[in-house]
Amino acid sequence: MLKRTDVEKREYLILSPAASKAAETKGRQRPEEKCNIRTDYQRDRDRIIHSKAFRRLMHKTQVFLAPVEDHYRTRLTHTLEVAQIARTISRGLMLNEDLTEAIALGHDLGHTPFGHNGEKVLNELYPGGFRHNEQSLRVVDALEKTSSGRGMNLTLEVRDGILNHTGPDLPFTLEGQVVKISDRVAYINHDIDDALRSGIITESDLPKEQIAFLGKDHRTRINTLVFDLIETSEGKDTITQSEEAAFHMNELRNFMFRNVYYNTKVQKAAKDLDVDEMIRFLYGYFLEHFDEVPEEIREMADIYPEEELVKDHIASMTDRYAINKYHQLTEK
Repeated sequence: MLKRTDVEKREYLILSPAASKAAETKGRQRPEEKCNIRTDYQRDRDRIIHSKAFRRLMHKTQVFLAPVEDHYRTRLTHTLEVAQIARTISRGLMLNEDLTEAIALGHDLGHTPFGHNGEKVLNELYPGGFRHNEQSLRVVDALEKTSSGRGMNLTLEVRDGILNHTGPDLPFTLEGQVVKISDRVAYINHDIDDALRSGIITESDLPKEQIAFLGKDHRTRINTLVFDLIETSEGKDTITQSEEAAFHMNELRNFMFRNVYYNTKVQKAAKDLDVDEMIRFLYGYFLEHFDEVPEEIREMADIYPEEELVKDHIASMTDRYAINKYHQLTEK
């Protein structure tokens, strides 16, 4: 039988000296007995996969709102693609794949329904503002209810990677930094794939200089960026792209903002679905009728203000739940 202690010893033999070792974790918020088989990072990964918050990602928007077509990405498939890309990079750099995967699988647990459209509205409504990375940390720290109490009680390394997967601060582990860049590699490329499928853009619209450098198809572009990250980061104390790859990826990202994320058809879909009105109504309604917030959230009212818990309830909704609840309450 391969025991946890055997796995931890093997990490010192196989992984890079710069890799995070499970035996050296900075620990959990609450002490708990270790597993005989799994390392702490493996347990964190499993806790995230088995959580309700993770399952809800399958019904949350990536870019295209409440899509009928089967092959558009959801927040769940985005998460899985980030995890795959990040694991490949970590493997190439001999970093800790278990830690990398745990961070990747948990990084978007706090996303609102209707993607960044929902996030924007909730950010305007909630007095403290709303940032999905902070909400993801709140999900794993406090909101997810488990058999052992509130929160998943994850390791500091995973929590830091989740919080800092976006924004100005770098995660303190290389594995967290891998997830941070993998998130961008994933969404730029799979959003191109979905935008082409939708007809919003065509192959001929893609910027020729960037396509010539990165590749003509989804697979080639990801390979180019992954190999560049591995080669450029080897032996470094941060995860780094070459200047050329970073330039072309950022130019491609700028193209996506101009032509897809702010595209009138994409924005019209949000307007047609009344995303702004829906989130505003639900937020106001549950503030006035706090007794109708699910008990699992309401029972924390002795710890957190009601307005924060209403924010948590709205953020936890899937697209279809928010739509159905809105129509149920407004009879529209």
